[in-house]
Amino acid sequence: MCGRFTNELTWSQIHALYSIHERPATNLPPRFNIAPTQDVDFVHLDKAGNMELDRGRWWLVPFFAKELPKAAMFNARIETIDTSGAFREGFKSRRCLIPADGYFEWTKGEDGGKDPWLLQRPGGAPFSFAGIWAHNDNLGVTSCAIITAPAVPEIAKIHDRMPIILTPEAYRTWLNTEIQGTDAKALLLDAQIDSELEFYRVGREVNSSRYEGSDTKKPLINSL
Repeated sequence: MCGRFTNELTWSQIHALYSIHERPATNLPPRFNIAPTQDVDFVHLDKAGNMELDRGRWWLVPFFAKELPKAAMFNARIETIDTSGAFREGFKSRRCLIPADGYFEWTKGEDGGKDPWLLQRPGGAPFSFAGIWAHNDNLGVTSCAIITAPAVPEIAKIHDRMPIILTPEAYRTWLNTEIQGTDAKALLLDAQIDSELEFYRVGREVNSSRYEGSDTKKPLINSL
Protein backbone atom coordinates (compact mmCIF):
# COMPACT_ATOMS: atom_id res chain seq x y z
CA MET A 1 0.00 0.00 0.00
CA CYS A 2 0.98 3.65 -0.29
CA GLY A 3 -1.19 6.02 1.70
CA ARG A 4 1.10 9.04 1.97
CA PHE A 5 4.38 10.17 0.40
CA THR A 6 6.86 13.02 0.16
CA ASN A 7 8.22 14.91 -2.82
CA GLU A 8 10.91 17.51 -2.18
CA LEU A 9 12.44 17.23 -5.65
CA THR A 10 13.73 20.41 -7.23
CA TRP A 11 13.32 21.21 -10.91
CA SER A 12 16.96 20.20 -11.54
CA GLN A 13 16.29 16.80 -9.95
CA ILE A 14 13.15 16.34 -12.05
CA HIS A 15 15.13 17.23 -15.16
CA ALA A 16 17.90 14.77 -14.25
CA LEU A 17 15.42 11.99 -13.51
CA TYR A 18 13.35 12.29 -16.69
CA SER A 19 15.29 14.55 -19.10
CA ILE A 20 12.35 16.94 -19.26
CA HIS A 21 13.37 20.26 -20.78
CA GLU A 22 10.17 22.31 -20.55
CA ARG A 23 9.99 23.91 -17.13
CA PRO A 24 6.62 24.05 -15.35
CA ALA A 25 4.81 27.38 -15.27
CA THR A 26 5.25 27.60 -11.49
CA ASN A 27 7.99 26.47 -9.12
CA LEU A 28 7.75 23.01 -7.59
CA PRO A 29 7.26 23.55 -3.84
CA PRO A 30 8.50 20.82 -1.49
CA ARG A 31 5.74 18.47 -0.30
CA PHE A 32 6.25 16.79 3.07
CA ASN A 33 3.08 14.77 3.61
CA ILE A 34 1.11 14.20 0.40
CA ALA A 35 -2.26 12.54 0.98
CA PRO A 36 -4.83 10.91 -1.33
CA THR A 37 -7.10 13.32 -3.25
CA GLN A 38 -4.39 16.02 -3.25
CA ASP A 39 -2.84 17.11 -6.54
CA VAL A 40 0.52 15.55 -7.39
CA ASP A 41 3.04 15.78 -10.22
CA PHE A 42 3.35 12.85 -12.62
CA VAL A 43 5.20 12.12 -15.84
CA HIS A 44 3.87 10.52 -19.02
CA LEU A 45 4.71 10.53 -22.71
CA ASP A 46 3.38 13.28 -24.94
CA LYS A 47 2.20 12.68 -28.51
CA ALA A 48 5.78 13.01 -29.77
CA GLY A 49 7.03 10.36 -27.36
CA ASN A 50 8.81 12.79 -25.02
CA MET A 51 8.43 12.72 -21.25
CA GLU A 52 6.06 15.42 -20.04
CA LEU A 53 5.37 16.67 -16.52
CA ASP A 54 1.68 16.88 -15.67
CA ARG A 55 -0.39 17.35 -12.54
CA GLY A 56 -3.51 15.61 -11.32
CA ARG A 57 -5.55 14.31 -8.42
CA TRP A 58 -4.03 11.36 -6.56
CA TRP A 59 -7.20 9.27 -6.58
CA LEU A 60 -8.05 7.92 -10.00
CA VAL A 61 -11.21 9.18 -11.66
CA PRO A 62 -11.87 6.87 -14.65
CA PHE A 63 -12.68 8.53 -17.95
CA PHE A 64 -16.22 7.13 -17.82
CA ALA A 65 -17.06 8.22 -14.24
CA LYS A 66 -20.06 10.51 -13.82
CA GLU A 67 -19.01 11.61 -10.32
CA LEU A 68 -15.90 11.51 -8.15
CA PRO A 69 -15.41 7.93 -6.90
CA LYS A 70 -16.05 7.34 -3.21
CA ALA A 71 -14.20 4.01 -3.15
CA ALA A 72 -10.44 4.16 -2.54
CA MET A 73 -8.82 4.66 -5.94
CA PHE A 74 -5.37 5.99 -5.04
CA ASN A 75 -3.69 2.55 -5.25
CA ALA A 76 -4.12 -0.05 -8.01
CA ARG A 77 -3.23 -3.66 -7.21
CA ILE A 78 -0.98 -5.30 -9.80
CA GLU A 79 -2.93 -8.55 -9.49
CA THR A 80 -6.13 -7.03 -10.91
CA ILE A 81 -4.98 -3.90 -12.71
CA ASP A 82 -5.58 -5.46 -16.14
CA THR A 83 -9.10 -6.71 -15.29
CA SER A 84 -10.50 -3.99 -13.01
CA GLY A 85 -12.99 -1.79 -14.83
CA ALA A 86 -11.58 1.30 -13.16
CA PHE A 87 -7.89 0.63 -13.83
CA ARG A 88 -7.52 -1.52 -16.94
CA GLU A 89 -7.70 1.35 -19.44
CA GLY A 90 -4.91 3.18 -17.65
CA PHE A 91 -2.81 0.03 -17.53
CA LYS A 92 -3.37 -0.48 -21.24
CA SER A 93 -2.78 3.02 -22.59
CA ARG A 94 -2.13 5.66 -19.89
CA ARG A 95 0.91 4.81 -17.84
CA CYS A 96 2.89 7.25 -15.77
CA LEU A 97 5.70 7.80 -13.29
CA ILE A 98 5.06 9.63 -10.02
CA PRO A 99 8.18 11.31 -8.57
CA ALA A 100 8.87 11.07 -4.84
CA ASP A 101 11.69 10.78 -2.33
CA GLY A 102 9.95 8.84 0.44
CA TYR A 103 6.67 7.26 1.50
CA PHE A 104 4.97 6.34 4.78
CA GLU A 105 3.51 3.15 6.18
CA TRP A 106 2.08 2.43 9.62
CA THR A 107 2.33 -0.25 12.30
CA LYS A 108 0.34 -0.62 15.51
CA GLY A 109 2.12 0.86 18.51
CA GLU A 110 2.31 -0.66 21.98
CA ASP A 111 -0.29 1.85 23.15
CA GLY A 112 -2.66 0.88 20.33
CA GLY A 113 -1.87 4.00 18.29
CA LYS A 114 -0.48 4.16 14.77
CA ASP A 115 3.29 4.44 14.41
CA PRO A 116 4.38 5.96 11.06
CA TRP A 117 7.51 4.77 9.26
CA LEU A 118 9.35 6.55 6.47
CA LEU A 119 10.67 4.36 3.65
CA GLN A 120 13.19 5.79 1.22
CA ARG A 121 16.23 5.06 -0.89
CA PRO A 122 19.69 5.47 0.68
CA GLY A 123 20.43 9.13 1.22
CA GLY A 124 16.86 10.08 0.37
CA ALA A 125 17.58 9.75 -3.36
CA PRO A 126 14.67 10.56 -5.69
CA PHE A 127 12.66 7.76 -7.27
CA SER A 128 9.50 7.08 -9.27
CA PHE A 129 6.38 5.09 -8.42
CA ALA A 130 4.88 3.18 -11.32
CA GLY A 131 1.41 4.55 -11.95
CA ILE A 132 -1.50 4.98 -14.27
CA TRP A 133 -3.45 8.13 -15.10
CA ALA A 134 -6.76 9.22 -16.58
CA HIS A 135 -8.56 12.30 -17.80
CA ASN A 136 -12.30 12.66 -17.36
CA ASP A 137 -13.73 15.18 -19.81
CA ASN A 138 -17.16 15.31 -18.16
CA LEU A 139 -15.77 16.27 -14.76
CA GLY A 140 -12.70 18.11 -16.04
CA VAL A 141 -10.43 16.04 -13.81
CA THR A 142 -6.97 14.64 -14.50
CA SER A 143 -5.95 12.00 -11.99
CA CYS A 144 -3.54 9.16 -11.23
CA ALA A 145 -2.99 6.10 -9.05
CA ILE A 146 0.08 4.26 -7.73
CA ILE A 147 0.49 0.56 -8.52
CA THR A 148 1.14 -1.75 -5.57
CA ALA A 149 2.39 -5.31 -5.23
CA PRO A 150 2.98 -7.81 -2.39
CA ALA A 151 5.78 -6.56 -0.15
CA VAL A 152 9.23 -8.11 -0.29
CA PRO A 153 10.36 -9.77 2.98
CA GLU A 154 12.36 -6.72 4.08
CA ILE A 155 9.24 -4.52 3.93
CA ALA A 156 6.62 -7.09 4.97
CA LYS A 157 7.42 -6.54 8.66
CA ILE A 158 5.86 -3.08 8.25
CA HIS A 159 3.14 -3.74 5.65
CA ASP A 160 2.16 -6.70 3.49
CA ARG A 161 2.02 -4.53 0.36
CA MET A 162 4.29 -1.91 -1.15
CA PRO A 163 4.19 0.61 -4.01
CA ILE A 164 6.15 -0.40 -7.11
CA ILE A 165 9.25 1.80 -7.40
CA LEU A 166 10.97 1.38 -10.76
CA THR A 167 14.65 1.54 -11.62
CA PRO A 168 15.41 4.52 -13.90
CA GLU A 169 16.45 2.12 -16.67
CA ALA A 170 12.86 0.84 -16.81
CA TYR A 171 11.10 4.21 -17.06
CA ARG A 172 10.69 4.36 -20.81
CA THR A 173 9.94 0.67 -21.07
CA TRP A 174 7.07 1.03 -18.61
CA LEU A 175 5.69 4.03 -20.46
CA ASN A 176 5.85 2.10 -23.75
CA THR A 177 2.27 0.86 -24.16
CA GLU A 178 3.29 -1.57 -26.89
CA ILE A 179 4.25 -3.83 -23.98
CA GLN A 180 1.01 -5.30 -22.70
CA GLY A 181 -0.53 -7.89 -20.42
CA THR A 182 1.70 -10.34 -18.59
CA ASP A 183 4.81 -8.78 -20.16
CA ALA A 184 3.95 -5.39 -18.63
CA LYS A 185 3.25 -6.98 -15.24
CA ALA A 186 6.52 -8.92 -15.37
CA LEU A 187 8.37 -5.70 -16.17
CA LEU A 188 6.90 -4.02 -13.09
CA LEU A 189 7.97 -6.85 -10.80
CA ASP A 190 11.38 -7.43 -12.36
CA ALA A 191 12.40 -3.76 -12.53
CA GLN A 192 11.27 -2.61 -9.11
CA ILE A 193 13.56 -1.22 -6.44
CA ASP A 194 12.71 -3.06 -3.24
CA SER A 195 15.35 -4.55 -0.95
CA GLU A 196 17.52 -1.40 -1.05
CA LEU A 197 14.87 0.67 0.70
CA GLU A 198 15.68 1.97 4.18
CA PHE A 199 13.08 2.68 6.83
CA TYR A 200 12.72 4.17 10.29
CA ARG A 201 9.99 5.51 12.55
CA VAL A 202 8.97 9.15 12.46
CA GLY A 203 6.72 11.30 14.65
CA ARG A 204 2.99 10.72 14.83
CA GLU A 205 2.29 14.23 13.56
CA VAL A 206 2.47 12.58 10.12
CA ASN A 207 -0.73 10.68 10.96
CA SER A 208 -2.74 13.79 10.21
CA SER A 209 -3.07 14.51 6.51
CA ARG A 210 -3.32 18.18 7.45
CA TYR A 211 0.19 18.20 8.90
CA GLU A 212 2.71 19.58 6.41
CA GLY A 213 5.70 20.34 8.63
CA SER A 214 9.16 20.02 7.13
CA ASP A 215 10.17 17.60 9.93
CA THR A 216 8.10 14.64 8.67
CA LYS A 217 11.32 12.76 7.81
CA LYS A 218 12.98 13.29 11.17
CA PRO A 219 13.76 9.85 12.70
CA LEU A 220 12.74 8.97 16.22
CA ILE A 221 15.61 7.95 18.49
CA ASN A 222 15.90 4.17 18.89
CA SER A 223 13.14 3.65 16.33
CA LEU A 224 14.45 0.31 15.04
